[in-house]
Amino acid sequence: MLSAGIDIGSRTIALVVTDGKEIVQSAVVDTGFDPAGKAAEMAAGLGQAVSVTATGYGRHSAKSEYAGHIITEIKAHALGAGYFFPGVRTVLDIGGQDMKVILLDAKGNVEDFQMNDKCAAGTGRFLEVMAGALGYGSAVDFGKDSLTGALGTKISSMCTVFAESEAVSLVHRGTDRRDIGRALHASVVERAFGLIQRVGCALPLAFTGGVALNPCIVRLLGERIKGPVLVPEDPQLVGALGAALSGLEKKTLSV
Repeated sequence: MLSAGIDIGSRTIALVVTDGKEIVQSAVVDTGFDPAGKAAEMAAGLGQAVSVTATGYGRHSAKSEYAGHIITEIKAHALGAGYFFPGVRTVLDIGGQDMKVILLDAKGNVEDFQMNDKCAAGTGRFLEVMAGALGYGSAVDFGKDSLTGALGTKISSMCTVFAESEAVSLVHRGTDRRDIGRALHASVVERAFGLIQRVGCALPLAFTGGVALNPCIVRLLGERIKGPVLVPEDPQLVGALGAALSGLEKKTLSV
């Protein structure tokens, strides 16, 4: 029995097909200018034999077209993180445009969550803009280089526009871009840690979403929570996997 999950995010669309034991198919693509159309095309490629559960920003449009079920991002990431890391208690998801923290009980049920989706501060988009301002080709390269930055530089604003201006000003003053990068990454971690504190940080903590590919964020986050940060092999698939697992549960219950 196969089940598909599709996570239609602000920056990427992730697709996972699972039988409940392993992932048999997966893909991550950019949303482009027509995310609904691209997601529908990906779902159509599965054939009618595979039911689809949708999550993410575009889940409601998916429900009206091809998805048999929808699930919130909170529940999807809780299920997906629990699949990769049984016993996980806190999930931090940082995507392209939002940041969320989910607190789970010992059985993997959602106890509480906090979400910051009002602006792009501290998200993947924020790091992309900062990487471009400092001359890096990608946010991942930005993260790798920032690992070697020295402590001491401070960024006072988390607003994307003001932080970019502040970073450029520091460059003109002769500050090493690696030091600026470390300060920017530290500011993202502090923002995430603030959300974590609101729900109560229970370890172990899993880190999902595209920003979990950034090594500097992972290291600084581990230092801040004083514990290990669990990152799936492909953190961008977690929401889609959780949606697929949810669909599989619904199939099992209906049999």
